[in-house]
Amino acid sequence: MGDFNMSNFKPPQIKLKPKVVVTFIVVLLIGFIAISTFYMVDQTERAVILRFGKFSRISEPGLHIKIPFGIERNYNVPTQVVQTMSFDFKTENLQRSRLNNARESLMLTGDLNIMNVEWIIQYRISDPSAWLFNVESRESTIWDISQSIINMLIGDRGIFDIMGKERDAIEVNARELLNSKFSDYSLGINVTTVRLQSIVPPAGAVWDSFEDVNKAQQDMNRLINEGKEAYNKEIPRARGEAEKVIQEARGYAAERENRAMGDVARFNSVYNEYRNNRSVTRTRLYIETIEEIFGNKDETDLIDKSLKNFIPFKGLEGGSR
Repeated sequence: MGDFNMSNFKPPQIKLKPKVVVTFIVVLLIGFIAISTFYMVDQTERAVILRFGKFSRISEPGLHIKIPFGIERNYNVPTQVVQTMSFDFKTENLQRSRLNNARESLMLTGDLNIMNVEWIIQYRISDPSAWLFNVESRESTIWDISQSIINMLIGDRGIFDIMGKERDAIEVNARELLNSKFSDYSLGINVTTVRLQSIVPPAGAVWDSFEDVNKAQQDMNRLINEGKEAYNKEIPRARGEAEKVIQEARGYAAERENRAMGDVARFNSVYNEYRNNRSVTRTRLYIETIEEIFGNKDETDLIDKSLKNFIPFKGLEGGSR
């Protein structure tokens, strides 16, 4: 076998026909035109179309066509997605990378107490064109306005109102004020929810003092509840006893009244009879009185009050003594 001489080696030459080259270029061009012409918009999105960098139109979900070669560009915006921004001051992110510590979460209440407030806001993009072009630093703007409004609402109320009955009112007012401010800035969003996550005093002496006050309030509420419980237990019982006594007194009064009316009616009847025949009526009354006095006596004796001993009068039941 002879030695192989590299100087004599010639690589095979591939000859492309002009027709093949033209076909390949045409396919590439058609592919590029198709890619730059068709675009898809998801159900949760709206597409903002720019023509030569100027706003042209907004596309709804579906497959659409635009002018190729970069003449028209589409920017899909998630308008149907609820986005959340958390103001917990615990983790760093882009919209608040300038925050270096948690001191900015401390707020002064209306009664000059210091509170550590954490909250979230949820919003949806209502105008994709305004969202893209009207404000340069969108997240930073949302952050600053939200913090300003929450500070204002916290500073108008006392600490226990913030933690209690005014909490819902703060959330509602914050949502309304945020929407008003964002509308003034033409930011193109609509705030759907503002929720206060945590409202607590800062750690240290303030926290210890707050805990003492909180425990005192709990003791006060407990004693009030115990007093109300005792009140609710004793007052109905006393009212029941009073009602019982009142009903007994009314029954007794009715009975006495009826008896008195009966006595009056009987007296009037006897009096009328007496007026008609005084002698007979007088005798009958005497006999009835004697029967009433001695009727229930088993052994009744008649004595002479001027004598000291019994006299042998005949008893009313018969027989001599």
